[in-house]
This record gives sequence, C-alpha cells and structure tokens, in this order.
Amino acid sequence: MTQLHSRILPFISVRSTCRCASRRSATRSIWLTLVSVILMLQVWLISPGSAAATGVYSMPSLGAGEPTWVIDQAGVMSRATRGEVSGELADLAQKTGNEVRFVTIHRLDYGETIDTFTKQLFEKWFPTPDAQANQTLLVLDNVTNSSAILTGAEVQSLLTPEAAESVAQETVMVPLRNGNKYNQAFLDASERLAAILSGEPDPGPPIVENNIQTEGTFARAEETDDRSATVIVVVLLLAATIIPMATYYIYQAIQS
Repeated sequence: MTQLHSRILPFISVRSTCRCASRRSATRSIWLTLVSVILMLQVWLISPGSAAATGVYSMPSLGAGEPTWVIDQAGVMSRATRGEVSGELADLAQKTGNEVRFVTIHRLDYGETIDTFTKQLFEKWFPTPDAQANQTLLVLDNVTNSSAILTGAEVQSLLTPEAAESVAQETVMVPLRNGNKYNQAFLDASERLAAILSGEPDPGPPIVENNIQTEGTFARAEETDDRSATVIVVVLLLAATIIPMATYYIYQAIQS
C-alpha cells in the first residue's frame, strides 16, 4: 500500500498542478480579453471626436479665381441653398471681381478658435497681399455656432470692418439663434454681401423681433402667498410621513 500511495500521490500532485496552471491561464485569458475590449471601446469612443475635428490642413486647396464658392463640410446647407448661394457669388465675382467664399466646418481642432482657423485658412488660400486683395472669407463652426469673416485690402473700401463684423455676427447669427436656420443665414449673408460688394446700399442686419412680455410676467402678492402656503403644507405633510417611517426603520436596524 505504501508503494501504491507513493506512486499515486505524485500523479495526483501533477494533475492538481496542471489544473491550477490551466485555471491561471484561463483567468489570464479572460483578463486579457477584457482589457482588449476596454481599449477597443476607448478607441471607438474617442476617435470619432478627434477624427471629426477640422484643421486647416484638412481643407482643400483653393486660390484666387477658382470657381468654388461654398464648402459645406458641416453639411448644414441644403443642395438648393448651396446652388443658389454659389450662383449669386459667381455672378458677383464675374461682375465686380470681388470673390466671396463660405465655409462650414464641424468641430475645431483642440486649442483652435474660429478666428484663428479663419485667419490660417485665408492665408493658406491667398498667401500674398495681391491674392488677398479682393477676397472675402466667411467661416462657420456648427458645433459652437460661431462665425468669423476676413477681407482683403481692396474689399474694405466697400465692405468696412464694421459691416463685415455685422454680417458675421448679425446676418448669420440671428437666424441661428432663432432655431438654427442655416439655410436662411447663408442666403441672407450672400444677398447682403453681394449688394455691398456691388456698390449698392447696405441692406443692414436682420430685424430682431422683441417678444418680451411687459405685463403678466410676475405673480400677484395674493398668488405668491397662496403658493407659499401650499408649498409649506405639502412639505409638512411629507415630513410627517417620512420622518416616523425613517425613525422606525433605523430603530429596527439597530435592534437587529
């Protein structure tokens, strides 16, 4: 028997060791799988945001005289609006030599602002003062609904910096504040810029309707007193119900 035990025990020990090793291997495989899944989820969640960000490096190359007037990377304009705006800006360029381009983007790169992006894009497309002279660039980021505009030296004799800022911050932004009406914003901006750069009178910014109510916005003293009394009664009833119940459950928990 002693010899039999001496033969069986090593075998049992080996099998036990193998089982432990296999369990450790299985546990390690499970942890590696979980880590891989977590890493994949992180990449999946983080990558779309960074990939959707727009930098000047990702914009197509353009130059003065090229017949591309609208670049709607954010996809906020309808096909009809893009066609109408492009036609109006093409006519303006043909008649006056003044070129206007609208650009929409979806999310700026980290650390970028709409002003710095617009400046960099303007200089990328029109790197010299001569190329910039008759250019106007209007850019909108649809995530922040912020816009900026830049103009060349020759344009500023017709489109003053104040009027240009009004186009970007009023003509474009008022329809956006009133329900994100992107099509209306760019149609209005193209019409206003076309008029100004053609030497016509400035139509001006859109009229903002004041819908603020001047009467009936405050409760009367009697209504305020009634509401206050109702709130106090409700609070007292809730306290009278909840506090005894909470005390009872606490007491039972302490006793147990």
